[in-house]
Amino acid sequence: MPTPPEPLPWERPLGASPTPGEDGAFTFRVWSHHHPPRLWLRDAEHAMEDEGEGVYALSTEATDGERYAFVVDGERHPDPCTRHQPDGLRGPSAVVDPRRFPREHRNRGGVALRDLVLYELHVGTFTDEGTFDAAIGELPRLADLGVTAVEVMPVAAFPGEFGWGYDGVYPWATHDAYGGPHAFARFADAAHAHGLSVVLDVVHNHVGASGEQGLRAFGPYFTDKYSTFWGQAINFDDAWSDPVREWICQSAEWWMRDMGLDGLRLDAIHAIFDQRPEHLVAEVARRAKAANPTAVVIAESGLNDPKVVTGPERGGWSCDAAWADDLHHCVRTLVTDEREGYYAEFGTVADLAHTLRDPHLHDGRFSHFRERRFGAPARDVDPARFVVFDANHDQVGNRAVGDRLPREARPLAALVTLLSPYTPMLFMGEEHGDDAPFQFFADHIDEEIAIATRDGRRREFSSFEGFSAQDVPDPLDRATFERSKLSRKEDPAMAQLFRDLLAARKRLPSGHVDDVRFDEGARWLRFRRGPFEVLASFVHDGDGATERRLDVPPGTRLHVAAGAASVDGDAVVLGPLSGALVEVA
Repeated sequence: MPTPPEPLPWERPLGASPTPGEDGAFTFRVWSHHHPPRLWLRDAEHAMEDEGEGVYALSTEATDGERYAFVVDGERHPDPCTRHQPDGLRGPSAVVDPRRFPREHRNRGGVALRDLVLYELHVGTFTDEGTFDAAIGELPRLADLGVTAVEVMPVAAFPGEFGWGYDGVYPWATHDAYGGPHAFARFADAAHAHGLSVVLDVVHNHVGASGEQGLRAFGPYFTDKYSTFWGQAINFDDAWSDPVREWICQSAEWWMRDMGLDGLRLDAIHAIFDQRPEHLVAEVARRAKAANPTAVVIAESGLNDPKVVTGPERGGWSCDAAWADDLHHCVRTLVTDEREGYYAEFGTVADLAHTLRDPHLHDGRFSHFRERRFGAPARDVDPARFVVFDANHDQVGNRAVGDRLPREARPLAALVTLLSPYTPMLFMGEEHGDDAPFQFFADHIDEEIAIATRDGRRREFSSFEGFSAQDVPDPLDRATFERSKLSRKEDPAMAQLFRDLLAARKRLPSGHVDDVRFDEGARWLRFRRGPFEVLASFVHDGDGATERRLDVPPGTRLHVAAGAASVDGDAVVLGPLSGALVEVA
């Protein structure tokens, strides 16, 4: 067996971490490729030991919460591996002692993929207070509903006070406005106490432009080889990319090992450019699971490629699951008749029938939206490896005014999504019929970036039918953020429907659907899962004869009705945009 290579200096623990065997001591370690750094701590600068290859370290006494920074070429900068930025994105970093995190319920996390029911939430708008501590009070309700894991939108330190979090800069740090790392650890421990896992949304494809300069001071964190929609690509395969990869991979280990989380959701992996033998996504998945053997790694992939969820023996990246947008697009276009943008390629009942068998509608077929063949089939992959939804932060928040599905469309969309063979995810508020929008908001600290964000948002939707630039909420106005907070106004019928659907889902057999049938002209679809059958009518009010009667064997029992649905002898009767779960005798 070949001898493993000697560890490189940046493969030692980066940032500020407790020094093994020395109470009260922390080791501060940083990769500074351009200039030798000095540690600023307790209003003094301290020389650091050169460990080779641009890595410098110093072990000294420090306490939780104590401020520090690295002085590079005469200027103070936050630690690239900072765990907390209590004084803002450009202020000093703060020491975080993970030994002070609560651990009482640490071993209760981890949910099998078959039992995963995700709930996506944004900390800032989930409660009036917008903090982790306030969110703890909602956990019993989610557990009682049937949710098994909360998926927290990005918390990595980002500019200003409020935002979606996808412009984060420091991938180890917990945003201070949410309560910081200790509050996040309390939230995770409380979730575990209620039997809930915690999955964190992380962004590895770019950083917010407000923080690029601070990172560039240390080394080539970015590359000109590629570019992303959001800015310059992170350097994962160019010269001196090893320490940059380590910056990301050790952050994944931090969340899994030290924070005690149960999984990661990797944002937009199609924008992570890497030609190394082990793709960064695969390395993050491997190391997250090494830090927490029960961890689940979920990818947001715009590739429609099953390699994302297959193992290295098949050339795959070993993620446990991937978001499957195609089912959402099929459902949304059927229940609303929207056809703008990429929705133009969806909208037939046949499309939905396909995605119930294979999550990739574009499975190698020609895509007119992309003007090329796109995707690959995934019929032979366990359907639990694909996460589906009828709403999420993108599909609501990236609409011009952040509006949710129309009320009349929600019951049927929920029935098809939650009873599909895939892993379901709810978007905060939909479980009780909340009408609060989720709009795009940001609190940029650089005027140039703020103006570009506002103008770009308005330009994006000015060409859409029914909108003008004036209709688009100002993302920089705090009122846009406040308007996006959940109202907590409950629609009792929707709340009961979600409870019924999640309870019924537990009775359905796992694996692929047994049979799918549909009638394009009559706009109905039905699919079998063992002794259960889901029936749906996508007829809208005003379509003429709106009632649909679908034959079923005598003795068929109705379990859940979404909208106007009933069993009448040997038929299930469905009204407009209605569906049912039945059990065949």
